[in-house]
Amino acid sequence: MSDQLTFLSNANPAYIDNLYQQYLSDPDSVPLEWKRFFEGFEFGQIQYQEPASEGEAAPLAAGMATKEIHVLNLINDYRTRGHYFTKTNPVRERRKYAPTLDLENFGLSEKDLDTVFQAGSEVGLGPAPLREIVALLKETYCQSIGAEYKYVRIPEMVNWLQTRMESSRNRPQFPLEKKRNILQKLNEAVIFEKFLGTKFVGQKRFSLEGAESLIPALDAVVQKGAELGIKEFVMGMAHRGRLNVLANILKKEYDEIFSEFEGKEFESSVFEGDVKYHLGFSSDITTQSGKEVHLSLMPNPSHLEAVDPVVEGAARAKIDRKYNSNFNELAPILIHGDAAIAAQGIVYEVIQMSLLEGYKTGGTVH
Repeated sequence: MSDQLTFLSNANPAYIDNLYQQYLSDPDSVPLEWKRFFEGFEFGQIQYQEPASEGEAAPLAAGMATKEIHVLNLINDYRTRGHYFTKTNPVRERRKYAPTLDLENFGLSEKDLDTVFQAGSEVGLGPAPLREIVALLKETYCQSIGAEYKYVRIPEMVNWLQTRMESSRNRPQFPLEKKRNILQKLNEAVIFEKFLGTKFVGQKRFSLEGAESLIPALDAVVQKGAELGIKEFVMGMAHRGRLNVLANILKKEYDEIFSEFEGKEFESSVFEGDVKYHLGFSSDITTQSGKEVHLSLMPNPSHLEAVDPVVEGAARAKIDRKYNSNFNELAPILIHGDAAIAAQGIVYEVIQMSLLEGYKTGGTVH
């Protein structure tokens, strides 16, 4: 149930029936949200009404009105808690969360699966069997992509996310050429790590193995961002996968990276160890659509997430000085580790900067 339907939570069937009779007499006499509710659900024409005598309005069947509200509550819970029941761990099943999204927890049962509910309109199906409504909700919120967004206080943002996800069932529909490009970037990431592991056996390295999808994901952000008018990206990340990003996103030459592994670039012993994972880099690339984009990867200290405010500060400085305070021409990108987001870094402290006039950057891709 979306934010617009929260007024149903404590309603009882008799109250709804009285309002409906009032609505039939004068649609403008009921509150706007109820007027929309009755218009959308067309209670006067649905099949489960009780017969009315001539000249009288058909009263709303109390049992079905209650079940309609139960279905709306089911929809709302999938939107709010569906991410707890996703299939995001390929190794093992997720731990069990209670209460579950079983029909019985919402005053419904399997006997209702083939009953047509007007609540299907809430998820874009129109009047639909409960079976189809549940299938859409499971495909949208309980598969390999979790969505936690109902805490957002801006209704327009919530509605945009709901419409975008539910209309596609949260499954991207990529054209063949896009799929080939994703495979190409994924292969580049895998081959790069395999080569380093084979060529530099025993060398200290922070591999991207297991998270190679970062490369096609970053590439997609850069490509789409350039199409939308972004001219520069400022990135920050830790050691893990850094060399792969340098090679396959910022297009740093392979021979430079391999020379750093062999210690040829610098004579000083200061460069030994993991120093190559601390270095920053900048480059200009041309996207597939022919746009010129400047990419910067900020130098990284060993302290987890300490680079985050540095990225935000550098981005804001460039926005003000280089792009005349146009927030649409530069975007920061921050890549976090799971543990760092949970407690080991300053991720949430940095996010608070987005609310400060002097520090905001117009949005950061995390």
